[in-house]
Amino acid sequence: MTRTVRHSLILARRSLAKTKRNPGPVVNGIVSPALFLVLFLYLFGRPVAGSTGDYLQYLFPGIVVMGAALAGLVSTGTNINLDLKNGVTDRFRSMPISRLAPLLGSVLADFVRYVFAVAVLFVLGVALGFRTGGGIAAAFAAAGLAVLFGFCLSWVTVLFGVLVKDAGAVLAFSFITFLPLQLGTSLATPTGDLPGWLSAWAGVNPVTHVMDACRALLNGTPVGGTVTTTLIWCAALFLVFCPLAVRAYGRPQ
Repeated sequence: MTRTVRHSLILARRSLAKTKRNPGPVVNGIVSPALFLVLFLYLFGRPVAGSTGDYLQYLFPGIVVMGAALAGLVSTGTNINLDLKNGVTDRFRSMPISRLAPLLGSVLADFVRYVFAVAVLFVLGVALGFRTGGGIAAAFAAAGLAVLFGFCLSWVTVLFGVLVKDAGAVLAFSFITFLPLQLGTSLATPTGDLPGWLSAWAGVNPVTHVMDACRALLNGTPVGGTVTTTLIWCAALFLVFCPLAVRAYGRPQ
């Protein structure tokens, strides 16, 4: 187990080194949620909440979750797919390392990117006027919850990146998955204000639970069972898709 962790960290460093040469996906993972924050705030702030200040308190936690999940959906599976296509994976398979290490290394590198994306969003949110009502500890807890969910969700695209032969298909899958997962939620308005069919989807959407948990933590309101539900979803995503991805990765291509 120690060797697997060590090898994963080495490969994570390799993935981060690649980011220096090609920062596009990371920049996109930061700029896109930042644009959503500014556009939603000034387009819907007054109609939904009566003022941009009140709406920012509602909107910002959802954008933080979007920042972590978006980075995971777009970059992780694509990077692994490119390694498979370029023959890098064949070299890894010839080495005496765990089959988990290349996948975990890539996901750990994205974990660093999630943290960076969330940190940038917090700076932007504070600059726009967001103030946490739950204190510093609750803010760190909300950020950690968003990053943890992004880490677990990324294993879905890891599996898809291993199974699919074309990186363009992985990008298309990530984009198609992103829309209903991120926008069919309580991101822009409470689920009770949505049309019946969309409200029903938002109610079972795991991203809604993460957003509601982060919103409760950041605004200092009762969290209820939202944090527990989020942790259950994180565990389910990881325990289902991580073993499937490792198994698929270990098969001869």
